[in-house]
Amino acid sequence: MSFKILTLNHIAVEGLRRLPRERYEVASEIGHPDAVLVRSANMHTMDIPGSVKAVARAGAGVNNIPIDTMTRRGIPVFNAPGANANAVKELVVAGLLLGARNICQGWHYVSELEGDDAAVSKLVEAGKKKYVGFELPGRTLGVVGLGAIGGEVANVAVALGMKAIGFDPQLTVQRAWQLSSSIEQATTLDHLFSRANFITLHVPLNDHTRQLVNAERLALMPPGGILLNFARGGIVDDDAVLAALDTGHLAAYVTDFPNNQIRNHPRVTALPHLGASTGEAEENCAAMVAENLREYLENGNIRHSVNFPEVLMPRAEGQRISISNLNVPNMVGQISTRLAEAGLNIIDLLNKSRGEIAYTLVDVEGEVPETTRAQIAGIEGVLTVRVI
Repeated sequence: MSFKILTLNHIAVEGLRRLPRERYEVASEIGHPDAVLVRSANMHTMDIPGSVKAVARAGAGVNNIPIDTMTRRGIPVFNAPGANANAVKELVVAGLLLGARNICQGWHYVSELEGDDAAVSKLVEAGKKKYVGFELPGRTLGVVGLGAIGGEVANVAVALGMKAIGFDPQLTVQRAWQLSSSIEQATTLDHLFSRANFITLHVPLNDHTRQLVNAERLALMPPGGILLNFARGGIVDDDAVLAALDTGHLAAYVTDFPNNQIRNHPRVTALPHLGASTGEAEENCAAMVAENLREYLENGNIRHSVNFPEVLMPRAEGQRISISNLNVPNMVGQISTRLAEAGLNIIDLLNKSRGEIAYTLVDVEGEVPETTRAQIAGIEGVLTVRVI
């Protein structure tokens, strides 16, 4: 069995190497693709072919992909959580220093000086007092979201001598084990904001996080606080941030998501979305999603999907059936009945659900007739059926 992969952006070679040429045809223009590999291209306005079985985003954020549409079509969307964590973590550390030491403001001051060396030297000494900053040890960093990136940021803050406090109501046991024991848990967002000299954001943009940073929460911060946003622009209320900067309650805003409203403010350091812009991060993301995409296409297993449950089942002898369906009662029973009617013995079966979607893998003895596949596909609520 071979597969066609449509790429919507340049994908790092390290990722493409995970898709062997003898089984995968990969191109930016290809008919009837089995899957789509994408980085930043906007898929919301794209006519996604009916042949597509999966979408893989070589990165963490998936705002450029119509997740709800894909879910309704029974198509899993994969991403690469944690693959770019080190790159973003390093930039957040740089952001801490940029904000605390007024580095960009000082650089801008020097770049506009005029005169000979003696005059410039005099102006440097005269002007440096305007850019006095502070050191990080002893300051408190509030981390909103303790996933792959936020957890690493919190740990490195502790290593730098800072106090770290984190808020993440969905923190997993696995992530908790990876955190320094000295990181404190905030019981609420308001609790975190009231304690932190720095706030760094590491949550996705959705209806629950939109304008999470607002005027009320900024007012809770100690005076002279610094806000860092390397997550998504819409998480922050720009009007509230500018007002806090103008009064001096907020000393600096370092963001990876500039717009015309904020980018020219003297206390804003705006970067051109550099968070994951390293060669290493691009390679790591591409490799991770390519491997997970291949595992899904070849074995039906799902790992790191944003809209489907994680389903990992070792292959048995015989054929495998991959089924996505609405999460409704008696679905497994109806599937089993169709297989029994075809005289197919079930070797192994795994069914999991996530919200409105359920996913089932079934290994059976013998070959699955097309008529049986069609009968399963005809069950009300079944979205896709593949025989692997």
